[in-house]
Amino acid sequence: MLQKNYKKTRRRKAGKKIVMESVGIRELKTHLSSYISKIRKGQRIIVTDRGKEVAELVPISKERRLVKKIVEKGLASWDGKKPVGLTGVTIQGKPLSDTVLKDRR
Repeated sequence: MLQKNYKKTRRRKAGKKIVMESVGIRELKTHLSSYISKIRKGQRIIVTDRGKEVAELVPISKERRLVKKIVEKGLASWDGKKPVGLTGVTIQGKPLSDTVLKDRR
């Protein structure tokens, strides 16, 4: 059973209230499986160290799950690193940044 050694914090996101659970490191380590279960269900957990927020545990995003499925099916490859820009692509005309700057004047 989880100890009542945590608190709920309220945050606003796009006009909606979000209630997040806050837990200290020791409590998290002791009951890690229970907190992972909550995260799997979509809850976000704030981790504190001596009362100060140090991390946020969040569920894996839908986008990341989709990328994983695509890679598993062999339709794409990804090494987990940040994607690198395309090679061999030639852009014609003025750079977009020039157009944006012109429109701002």
